[in-house]
Amino acid sequence: MENPSSDVARAFIDQARTLLSGEYLPKIERCLEQLNDEQIWFRPNDVSNSIGNLVLHLCGNARQWIVAGVGDNPDGRDRDSEFNQREIIPRADLRQSLQTTLSEVDQVLADLDPKVLLEQRTIQGKKVQVLEAVFHVTEHFSMHTGQIILFTKMLVQRDLKFYDFSTGAPVYRWHN
Repeated sequence: MENPSSDVARAFIDQARTLLSGEYLPKIERCLEQLNDEQIWFRPNDVSNSIGNLVLHLCGNARQWIVAGVGDNPDGRDRDSEFNQREIIPRADLRQSLQTTLSEVDQVLADLDPKVLLEQRTIQGKKVQVLEAVFHVTEHFSMHTGQIILFTKMLVQRDLKFYDFSTGAPVYRWHN
């Protein structure tokens, strides 16, 4: 019989992988599909970020915390550049960057031994447990995915049709 705490640890890692690549990524991709490059880089004011900035920020954060911090790879993040970017990066390039980043994150998480979840890593200059790093990135992605969805709905002024509720239970409709 498996160790119950090991089962819980593996379930935690697997759920993070599902949320990041199977829930948040498709929603962001759907938003990007609805917008042109100018809309993706539109800022309503000087203290707000564009969707493009948020995508760059999600990539930088996930790489720093998971790929580098948990996966013990080099960390070359320049956080300020994620928010200072003003020149348009084409939608296809943003999408590719996000897909590549989440593929790397997914590989680190797939290879992660559940026994190390309580180990310490130094990320952004502070000591955190691996579990905290995984939880942070998952929560961070959720928050910014919600912002991207809201901003997209404001720009396109229509339902993004993530789910079909016609049967009473939500059914994913990613590709409609």
